[in-house]
Amino acid sequence: MSLLSRIVLIIAMNVLLYVHAEEYYTDEFDNAVDMDAILRNDTERMEYHKCYMNTGPCTPIQKTFTGTYVRLISCERCKKCTEKQKKMLSSVVNWYKKNDPDMWQLIVAKSVEDMKKKTTQ
Repeated sequence: MSLLSRIVLIIAMNVLLYVHAEEYYTDEFDNAVDMDAILRNDTERMEYHKCYMNTGPCTPIQKTFTGTYVRLISCERCKKCTEKQKKMLSSVVNWYKKNDPDMWQLIVAKSVEDMKKKTTQ
């Protein structure tokens, strides 16, 4: 293999690695959040809910988590979420549908509104 071919191959591999690394959201908080515990705790659950609904302050963890929430509800099915994020988000969806369907409808309505805003920007 010529030197030029090797250089091109190395560059191509680096580009692919970079693109692959950019495919997912940060996993920085994946192990810092016990979503089942949050869902069982009324106070914590409401803090996350208020953060998502923009009616209360957000911690960095809440901001990261709620920032990916709309993508799960959208047709993308959160392609950039890690497997752990998908499981956590799925737990949230299932919990709200079963335990608080009225709140779930508010979440869906806000998510739809956010998606519409994003597509018009």
